[in-house]
Amino acid sequence: MAWLRTILHADMDAFYASVEQLDNPQLRGKPLLIGVDHPRSVVSTASYEARPYGVGSAMPMVEAKRRCPQAIIVPPRMQRYAEVSEQIMTVFGNFSPHIEPLSLDEAFVDLTGSERLLGAPEVVARNVKAAVKLATGGLNVSVGVSGCKYVAKVASDFRKPDGLLIVPPEEMVAFLAPLPISRLWGVGKRGEEQLRNLDLRTIADVAAADPFWLKQRLGSLGVHVYALAHADDPRPVVSDREAHSISSEETLDVDVSGRAAIAPYLLRAADRVARRLRRAGLRAGGVRVKLKTDKFQSLTRQVVLRPPATSSAVLYDEACKLLGHFDLYQRFRLIGVTAYDLRPESAPIQGLLFGETERKKNDKLDRALDSLRERFGKGAVQRGSDMGAAERFGLPTGKMPED
Repeated sequence: MAWLRTILHADMDAFYASVEQLDNPQLRGKPLLIGVDHPRSVVSTASYEARPYGVGSAMPMVEAKRRCPQAIIVPPRMQRYAEVSEQIMTVFGNFSPHIEPLSLDEAFVDLTGSERLLGAPEVVARNVKAAVKLATGGLNVSVGVSGCKYVAKVASDFRKPDGLLIVPPEEMVAFLAPLPISRLWGVGKRGEEQLRNLDLRTIADVAAADPFWLKQRLGSLGVHVYALAHADDPRPVVSDREAHSISSEETLDVDVSGRAAIAPYLLRAADRVARRLRRAGLRAGGVRVKLKTDKFQSLTRQVVLRPPATSSAVLYDEACKLLGHFDLYQRFRLIGVTAYDLRPESAPIQGLLFGETERKKNDKLDRALDSLRERFGKGAVQRGSDMGAAERFGLPTGKMPED
């Protein structure tokens, strides 16, 4: 069966606790509770070392301490978690512009139609996991991929921690069948009790029930659970907010320094960002370069684009000019480009007296290249100028640029 939709659900493993263990090596391998040590507080997150003691999120801290007295209690640092979350969401954005964050550590990503560019679902899922681990310095994310949001979410939780599960469309109903009714999304304790009173114990039981009988006995809940039991979940992946910027960042395997070493990664990032702008029908009013040092210090410089641009060449040229405002003798572990101040391509461009012919020529070339890449694959064609840049900076042309 063909993949009419390809939905990836990503869920970080014990996110808050994992960030604390990442930042403080002395906490690694030890039971950890994120929260406030107060009689009326609850556990925000428990590390995997604490979970064998029956400790979990939302448990009263008093009870958690009783079950696991040796646990270390660490107060939450939401600003730090938000910072890491931004890194993670940027990684997801490098794979698709269609991202629906559910929280700081969880999101849906719509990969539909990206197979020719990114590869089969399992290849993409493994690449997402590797990219998140690299970008965050070692955090694990569990990933599920399937033909709808509901099954993808169940799949991501199936092999935690550091899980990966692909459920093809033709296997979705069979995958769900043996699972308990508690796995039905949106069914709380009250709904579970109602289903059990009807002698329905597994999702297969719900799928085999008469839909009219379910509706008669449970109303809208019956309609809802019957659809889910048949993997019928047409809900689209919808961003929770309008995009204010589009970014592409790359954490390097080896730290680099100097313009010659940095420029190839700027070219790759600028091309990714420009392609995503064109797919979304947007132009950028500004471009920002981000460099992170080997000391984990983030440095940014930005410039306003006049006129707003969607061209890969313009974004790359302006990003290269911004390098003159950095101390490039430092060593850098991350290089990124962001397009900001986004506006629709259809919006009128003001103040453009000269260069309109050249702009249209570049736009036409970019779109022609986009079309060829989508049809024949990402390595099918590239600009001669891009190949020249790759050769000048020592980056193999077959590797550049990637999407």
